[in-house]
Amino acid sequence: MAKIDVIDLNGKKVNDLTINDNIWNVEQNNIVLKKAIRLQMDSLRQGTADTKGRSEVSGGGRKPYRQKGTGNARQGSIRAPHYRGGGVVFGPTPRSYSFKMNRKERRLALKTALSAKLEEKKLMVIDSLELTSTKTKDAIAMLETLKLEGKVLFISSHDAERLYLATRNLPNVAVIMADEINVYDIVNADYVVCDEDTVKYIEEALK
Repeated sequence: MAKIDVIDLNGKKVNDLTINDNIWNVEQNNIVLKKAIRLQMDSLRQGTADTKGRSEVSGGGRKPYRQKGTGNARQGSIRAPHYRGGGVVFGPTPRSYSFKMNRKERRLALKTALSAKLEEKKLMVIDSLELTSTKTKDAIAMLETLKLEGKVLFISSHDAERLYLATRNLPNVAVIMADEINVYDIVNADYVVCDEDTVKYIEEALK
């Protein structure tokens, strides 16, 4: 069982936290990780693109000219795909882009993403994410104190209203609850910051 430092919002070490190696130190599985990200991104697609086939476009109710004797190729409708205004062949129709992913795969993808952040030393555990202020300038000062650069993801196990209000105007900062944790947000962030209870929640959910 490995240990990770727990610090406060001033960057000072408070204590050590023992973490489960079966969750935070698993072998990287990029295939499952990629599949989980694609599942999450595809679920955001509306899938409303639509085109009309030859049976849906207007017109073309009768044969344009007689079958024989004109010297032209035989035609049955002016709404065939090769005519202007005709139907579209194999065009998109409304559909769902979602697909099934097994529970074990989803859990392995989360473990892979979390383990990668820990290995890269981009995972930070704070004793408490409860701020005393909702001012943006105070949130910026906190990020500078903790030396957090780039995209930062805060994961809180408790009500993080002050943290959300203080960081909502910062385009590179996102705040989610522990039960909203997902692969894409973890991979997309440069740093993941969570509290002790979040670590315990994740271990209980993924055990």
